[in-house]
Amino acid sequence: MSEQKNEYTEAELAEMSRDEKVRLGLALDDVELVEYRDNFPVPGTRAERRAERAVAAWFTLAGLSALAFIAVFVFWPWSYQPPTDERAHFIYSLYNPLIGFFFGLAILAVGIGVVQYQKKFIPHEVAVQQRHDGHGSDEVDRQTTAALLADAGVRSGISRRSMIRRTAGFGAGAFGIGAGVFAIGGLVRNPWATEGPESLQHTEWLSENGEKTYLRRNTGNPHEISLLRPEDIDAGGFETVFPFRESMRHDEHELEASMKKGDAPVMLIRLRPGSQPVKRKGQEDFNYGDFYAYSKICTHVGCPTSLFEQQTGRLLCPCHQSQFDVVNTYAKPVFGPATRALPQLPIAVDEEGYFVAKGDFIEPVGPAYWERNA
Repeated sequence: MSEQKNEYTEAELAEMSRDEKVRLGLALDDVELVEYRDNFPVPGTRAERRAERAVAAWFTLAGLSALAFIAVFVFWPWSYQPPTDERAHFIYSLYNPLIGFFFGLAILAVGIGVVQYQKKFIPHEVAVQQRHDGHGSDEVDRQTTAALLADAGVRSGISRRSMIRRTAGFGAGAFGIGAGVFAIGGLVRNPWATEGPESLQHTEWLSENGEKTYLRRNTGNPHEISLLRPEDIDAGGFETVFPFRESMRHDEHELEASMKKGDAPVMLIRLRPGSQPVKRKGQEDFNYGDFYAYSKICTHVGCPTSLFEQQTGRLLCPCHQSQFDVVNTYAKPVFGPATRALPQLPIAVDEEGYFVAKGDFIEPVGPAYWERNA
């Protein structure tokens, strides 16, 4: 085909068979097929059936793993259970490992199935291509490329391998559904459907019956109650605090659970004398003197803002390096990916000299969520 022309009309292409388009595509690209053989030239052999069953097994495993992932993601008990209930805590602790295992196994099985199908059934090809400049029309390229792919599919025998087609459809379909469930799972819960501390709009700092909520430090013993007074924190110091109400005192589960809530931790900071931060509109009375309380949950993706620099007056989130200025502003982000200020908890000191919360946060804590209006 040394005199091979580069331009063909649609009518000429329509008259060509698949084999002719394959040869045309190779010729136009200066490709010489040194070897192009079927892996199973004689259909129906034991080796072919064994290879087909092996590929189908991987796709079946992918489908079953994806279904198991969906079942665990949707139905497995995921709410925190304290170690005091060993059986419930053990079942709860398996949630993340199980969804990770089954989702990963589904991905692995699909990948291995595809690779094994290519190795065992796609014709083995050795080709030599000469360097050349571009050529021809896009239509010729499209039709010859399609012919080459179709030829490889026909030679692989996919049309007569119903077991592989069915299991591949099962594995890929189940995996696709699992990926979809994973993608939209966090958007299923309507943040406006519930009220109280369990809703996305409020936290454990909300006192539904008007009971006083104290600021409690974590001593390492979940059953020890250590309340804070202003004199407990030096200028430039801080303390991570959690909500406590007297009704929790004789309930060991509540004492422990109140410090396990993801939206409960608060940074109580005492600024140095002379600091005059700009206060946020509507929150001018949220502080108590030099004491300011901000949510510890970063507004980027929810990591803990665990570090406080006395010299700069910045709270630092170690995950992605977001920094929040609490000396000059109301914890506005000044560096990093976070875009919203940390929510501020309104605090005061009661008649006994202990820090108390005057109410819940007036905006949702943590990163943005579906239909958030703050």
